[in-house]
Amino acid sequence: MIGTLLNGRFRLDERLGSGGMSTVYRAFDETLERWVAIKVLHREMSGEADQLERFRREARAVARLSSPHLVSVIDAGDDEGHPYIVFELVDGETLKDRIRRGRLPVDEAIAYAIEIGRALAVAHDARLVHRDVKPQNVLVNQEGRAKVTDFGIARSLEAEGLTMTGRVLGTTDYVSPEQALGHSVTEQSDVYSLGIVLFEMLTGEVPFKADTQVGVAMKHVRDPLPNVQVRRPEVSSTLAAVVERATAKETGHRYSSVDEMVHDLEQALAIEAARAGTTSGEATSVLRQLPQESSSYAPARLHRPARWLASVLLAGAVVAAVLVVLASRTEQGTKGGADRGGGRGGLTPVTLRTANDYDPAGDDREHPDEAAQAIDDNRTTFWSTEGYSGDLGKAGVGLYVDAGRPVAARRLSLVSPDPGFEAEVYAAGRVPREIGGWTRVAGPIEVGETARIRLEPAGRERRNYLVWITRLAPGQRRASISEISLLR
Repeated sequence: MIGTLLNGRFRLDERLGSGGMSTVYRAFDETLERWVAIKVLHREMSGEADQLERFRREARAVARLSSPHLVSVIDAGDDEGHPYIVFELVDGETLKDRIRRGRLPVDEAIAYAIEIGRALAVAHDARLVHRDVKPQNVLVNQEGRAKVTDFGIARSLEAEGLTMTGRVLGTTDYVSPEQALGHSVTEQSDVYSLGIVLFEMLTGEVPFKADTQVGVAMKHVRDPLPNVQVRRPEVSSTLAAVVERATAKETGHRYSSVDEMVHDLEQALAIEAARAGTTSGEATSVLRQLPQESSSYAPARLHRPARWLASVLLAGAVVAAVLVVLASRTEQGTKGGADRGGGRGGLTPVTLRTANDYDPAGDDREHPDEAAQAIDDNRTTFWSTEGYSGDLGKAGVGLYVDAGRPVAARRLSLVSPDPGFEAEVYAAGRVPREIGGWTRVAGPIEVGETARIRLEPAGRERRNYLVWITRLAPGQRRASISEISLLR
């Protein structure tokens, strides 16, 4: 269609990109004498009523949004069976292009995440979920500003539409667990995808890879996110906590809104600026826009050493405060709920990163959606096995906790609403595929309502600790764990 004049006004000059539904062109508006971007629906799609309505819905949805971090809609129309949307032309590159050249500086990655988050917040305020947040849909202009585009599969939360529950749309590298499963999608799905984009900006690669798109999607559902600090050691614990909370599998442990995530990112950017003494590029621009409570954490410049030193000392206090706040918000940690006497006898609680189900002799799934409830410091919530008739019918099933790093745990404590089951405790560095790859460190024991289990050999550092249930309590069909604590 190069050279085509749409409705006697927009002359298509160059193809910028193409997807399954449409092609985007650089075009010249001969009426207003300016360059624009035009998305033209493929002719074969324009004959399908649902695809045509989805295309028109994008134009209507984005036209009512206004943000410096959203690509603006200028016009829309139809030229002899060629429906089109006219956007502002953003000269620059996609964020994906930028990442392909290498992982971003930490402060720049945070800055872009803030700008994307601000754009999504505007959409969410209008009750619109993007549903396909990815670096390919973020344009970076020549000034370095990020702009979100392509609301082609967005869904209004105010009405049931064409993207109904049960249909999986979006790019699987960034898809939320609930979207991958075809469940209802809310603003929190965009939060998850933004967390994955932030992970990729920091590490230079997406967290999950598989031979098929379905395989990638299932990893988002089942597999824990790789530790961003292992992939990028200079990432602060504050920023790592933001990534972890944004990408929590369970929406109950995830940020409830993108505004909450942006707030914590602003704190993280201020802290990164304080650590480095200065910022550059878009991070500087974003830092200047932060609320006073955040921007005051960052020193002005290193050429004022006295002020810089004072700022660094203040930043240290801020880091400690923010870590306390974020640790209480993330899926990362237990406060030692299974052992409230954790500091006694010279033992200290271990902060647990995740809890995970373990069923190698079955279908590899044992209520994974409940696992995090075993480390949420709430004895009224719990993880349980599936229901069994009389006995397990296999060697065992269990739940393991990940400390995030090797620790020399000396005691594991349990609280159970269904006491009387028999269990053993195992430990390992990496999680083995079979129980034979673990090292037994305690048991077998009969677990009561509470249990404090001494682990042997003492002093050996391991990252993962497994409660391996081998026998159910008499007359019981399942075993349950309310809280697990590790002490060292």
